[in-house]
Amino acid sequence: MLTRELESQSLPHLHLTDKVYQALQLMNDNHVTHLPIVDGDKYAGLISEDDLLQAENDNAELNTLQQSFANSSVKGEEHFLKAVQVAAENGLSVVPVIGEDNELIGTVAYNDLLKHASEFMSLNEPGGLIVLEVESNQYSFNEISKLVETNDAQITQLNTTNDAETGLMQVTIRINKPEVSDIVATFQRYEYNVKYFFGEELYTNELRSNYDNLMNYLKI
Repeated sequence: MLTRELESQSLPHLHLTDKVYQALQLMNDNHVTHLPIVDGDKYAGLISEDDLLQAENDNAELNTLQQSFANSSVKGEEHFLKAVQVAAENGLSVVPVIGEDNELIGTVAYNDLLKHASEFMSLNEPGGLIVLEVESNQYSFNEISKLVETNDAQITQLNTTNDAETGLMQVTIRINKPEVSDIVATFQRYEYNVKYFFGEELYTNELRSNYDNLMNYLKI
């Protein structure tokens, strides 16, 4: 999904001639701490609530605070994950979306971006999560996928990150079935380091049930 295709709440934008107190009121009304500013129809920058609160005069026009404007934004033709990255890296409550001529297309709230990211990663779908730790030169998507498929499951999402301290790669796998015990056991049998796993553990549940049955028997 492209950023220009995102559906978001109707967020206002500010003009250079707006007053500080007006900008603060709009932020408060819309429950955000940033808003974009336009000069005509061109994107002029992003102002934060903190910068507005530091202004000496609440009646001052925003054009007197241009040194505080941030230039954070994303292009309308960029993938929406770029907007997530920009928001996270800069601590933004909103992300302006601009066109090829620097015109403001719209503004996306960070909370809406998180919802889209959750849908993108199928987090609302039932399934399990497994995190592997492997040497970067030993990573093989084909092998990992094959091991998952041998347990009648499929990978619905896979992400990789590199740990700067250890030099190891973390492979986060989203599985389309919640019972991951067999899959975890398969990875361990092939000497994969399973760092974390989350799901409905069938074996654990059975062991607990057997234990409870035994305790009930001994009480008789």
